[in-house]
Amino acid sequence: MYREKHFHWLILPTFVLLAAGTLYPIAYTGYLSLLEWNWGSTSKFVGLRNFYRIFAGVGFPKALFNTFYFAISAVVIETLLGLGLALAINRIRFGAGLIRTLMIMPLMVSGIAVALVWKVMLDPTLGIVNYLLSLVGIAGPAWLGTVPTAMPSIIMIDTWWQTAFTFIILSSALKSLPSEPFEAAKLEGATPFQTFRFVTLPMLKPVLITIVIFRTIDTMKVFDIIFGTTGGGPLRATESVQTLAYQTAFKSYKFGESATIAVVFSLIILLLCVVYLIIDSANGERT
Repeated sequence: MYREKHFHWLILPTFVLLAAGTLYPIAYTGYLSLLEWNWGSTSKFVGLRNFYRIFAGVGFPKALFNTFYFAISAVVIETLLGLGLALAINRIRFGAGLIRTLMIMPLMVSGIAVALVWKVMLDPTLGIVNYLLSLVGIAGPAWLGTVPTAMPSIIMIDTWWQTAFTFIILSSALKSLPSEPFEAAKLEGATPFQTFRFVTLPMLKPVLITIVIFRTIDTMKVFDIIFGTTGGGPLRATESVQTLAYQTAFKSYKFGESATIAVVFSLIILLLCVVYLIIDSANGERT
């Protein structure tokens, strides 16, 4: 009885750490978004003027579009590619474990290291990619230096880096599926495509939704790959919300506007999470 009465004191340190490490930075960022403050100068309360500035300018809308473009493209490609690889390797009887181990190796590398390595590989004059293309008579473009190719190149780099995440989860999910539905489908004479469409895919649907949720949130926060390759260029073609917030704070020294960008973007992420939870809840009720 004594333990039940005083149990709440045991979780008090957790709430203190949560408040110090999460709630306080959130509240302070919200406070900064209402100020006009440059590093080292006097701050001035401006209310919602910073919010008007970021929406009235071209920087934030462009960065928000780029972020959604990158997130949607990367999530779709990585999910489909990871699913295809998982289905293919799931049919292999020998060497599947070694292939899975090799597949997850890119995940062990940090984002900034991936960005720097690919920046060298995609260099238009010294990079190995254009050199290999020249061997077959193809003149490679300046992958990260032109507007049409910069964002697709960033998406390609992220696909190489993060497809292993979707692959390893879907591969494990396929291994855990019950065998009875597949045996019944085989007895009914279902084709491989019909088995995938009406047996495998419905059972993988909860896992796919979870992957899409996690990868969408992760790709929306993209910073290291863009910062290490293009820095947001050329002509803001790859500038994301995160790189814009960094440039606004530490290059233009507009910390109030940078905090405003962070607040608005956090609200967008929160709205996306709520939408995903509603979709997931509706899917669970139907199931």
